Amino acid sequence: MTKFEAEKRIEKLKHEINRYRYAYHVENKSLISDEALDSLKKELFDLEMQFPDLITPDSPTQRVAGKPLEEFKKMPHERPMLSFNDAFSEEDMRDWLKRLENYLGHEVQSSERTFFCELKIDGLAIELEYENGIFVRGGTRGDGTIGEDVTQNLRTVEAIPLRLGGNPPRRLVVRGEVFLTKKEFARLNKEQEKKGEKNYANPRNVAAGSIRQLDPKVTASRKLDSFQYDIVTGLEFKTHEEEHDALKSFGFKINPDNRHAKNLDEVFAFHKHIYEHREKLGYEIDGIVVIVNDNNNFENGAVIGKTPRAAIAYKFSPREATTMVEDITVGVGRTGTLTPVAVLKAVNVGGVTVTHATLHNMDEIERLGLKIGDTVVVSRAGDVIPQVVKVLKELRTGREKVFHMPERCPVDGSKVTRDGVAYKCSNPRCGARLREEIYHFVSKGAYNIEGLGPKIVDRFLDEGLITDAADIFTLQKGDVEALERFGEKSAENIIKEINLKKEISLSRFIYGLSIIHVGEETARLLSQAISNFQFPISKPKDALKVFEKLSFEQLQEIPDIGPKVAQSIYDWFRDARNIQFVEKLDRAGIRVKEEKIVKATGRLKGKSFVLTGTLHVLSREQAKDKIRAAGGDVNESVSKNTSFVIAGAESGSKLEKAHKLGVKVLNEEEFLKLLS
Repeated sequence: MTKFEAEKRIEKLKHEINRYRYAYHVENKSLISDEALDSLKKELFDLEMQFPDLITPDSPTQRVAGKPLEEFKKMPHERPMLSFNDAFSEEDMRDWLKRLENYLGHEVQSSERTFFCELKIDGLAIELEYENGIFVRGGTRGDGTIGEDVTQNLRTVEAIPLRLGGNPPRRLVVRGEVFLTKKEFARLNKEQEKKGEKNYANPRNVAAGSIRQLDPKVTASRKLDSFQYDIVTGLEFKTHEEEHDALKSFGFKINPDNRHAKNLDEVFAFHKHIYEHREKLGYEIDGIVVIVNDNNNFENGAVIGKTPRAAIAYKFSPREATTMVEDITVGVGRTGTLTPVAVLKAVNVGGVTVTHATLHNMDEIERLGLKIGDTVVVSRAGDVIPQVVKVLKELRTGREKVFHMPERCPVDGSKVTRDGVAYKCSNPRCGARLREEIYHFVSKGAYNIEGLGPKIVDRFLDEGLITDAADIFTLQKGDVEALERFGEKSAENIIKEINLKKEISLSRFIYGLSIIHVGEETARLLSQAISNFQFPISKPKDALKVFEKLSFEQLQEIPDIGPKVAQSIYDWFRDARNIQFVEKLDRAGIRVKEEKIVKATGRLKGKSFVLTGTLHVLSREQAKDKIRAAGGDVNESVSKNTSFVIAGAESGSKLEKAHKLGVKVLNEEEFLKLLS
């Protein structure tokens, strides 16, 4: 990556990270997973390490959290409350130590207690002040410099002593974490269910919300817990471990699972142990914090931005599981592309039983080095899409089999050809491809023939009633009624619905043709372009004549249609089989109506949107109509030029790409606010 490219990427990362962090730390809203946010932060940190002169004061790596809430008094911190950079692998940890030792000019692995490891609890950071052993004030992290004074609420937390024991100094400032146990979280959600209210999303948000309650009685009712881990002022210590001993002597609750480590190998072993036993803990954690135990080395390591050099958060990987690949099957899609699918020994990943995982293409299989019979690591991206992320080759027995893409289509036996990374059936009328095309033809985005789902389409094909989608419009009531399990009424309803859908808009007509690379939005663009060309269209033959006239160059001149898409459209309308199909639709009585061109004059003019996942208030079509009515554009794929991605439930790869490109993501509620 060039410096120029890095600068552009850094700006996008800063914008999105700041947005997510504000929502998380100030508004108590989780817009993306912690793992996804950590990944973005890690990418930003790595880029800034590569190009240090691109680090700016407003970078998320130079700050800690969000602004304090206005409902509480501000509480300045005597020393900034720092955060930690993240590591996700042993390699990341070694790189961190190397950078630190280069900065210090000497090794730090020199004693039996080189590092001190703390469990990284998913809670809310706090600071506590004591005068003459009495708790006088407590606050949240805030922006790291100024927090929120939540003293009254912290007094309700039983784990926080109001009076210290031992021999504390006259003034003592300590820091720790407030959190909600798994048991208490479960209890609160049971109460929510009894009241008929929505369950809380996660313990961290409940803890944060509890501490920010204006009524301390509400905080007290939620039975928060707390560990302390740092002494800020009042005493001097040689090691961080000694601070923990002192905290314990004063009566603070410290985590008994914290450990010292001689070297990174011991850190790795501890990290692995905690990861394997995390479910047995009474609270949620997302990794461990590794601190250079020697306070002299820690202080000499100084601070980079607002993170200490001599400490790092060693995060856990996303939840994964291992299983066996029992077979690899091949599916044939609507465009004739062959997709390999791993058949897995059933395994639970993130609470879901997984038996299949897409392998995308042959290149992915080769990259993984995957064989049938291999033990693999399976992850669910976004807790939705099962993926094989790693092959555990050391567990091979020698009985594993190399997978080869078939030379013949598994459905109709036609020769398989390769197009880039894709393998395709050479027969454009492949049985599997034909079925997928008909499913697509009757789908909501095309002819929207209700009641004519895949099972009924299969029956029509299997019984020989239809040979392609055009035959659907020649069916008679008696043809359908004669089929087993079809009565008079059901046959009548299907035929009635089919006849109602003989009139279709130009964009839906184009979309229903199953042209490669032409989705709903591209079809709409083509429809608008044809209208602009003032070609009159009322039936399929008219559309055929128009597209036969359009040159490859003219197609490319249409906004958002590149060479690849233009070539696909150009070729489709010059294929003899496709021409015959359009003519058959014409003879079947299909009529095409032109669409009104909506001029972009609304508040969303110049903005482009991509929708993904399932919306609850609006349908996809309703959402698109509202965007267009407000002057915005709807696109099918996410790019760096996309203004917003609207993410509903079970969003997939488009959401992931939006995060990678730094495109702003809106949930349905935020989208509706944008429209209002």
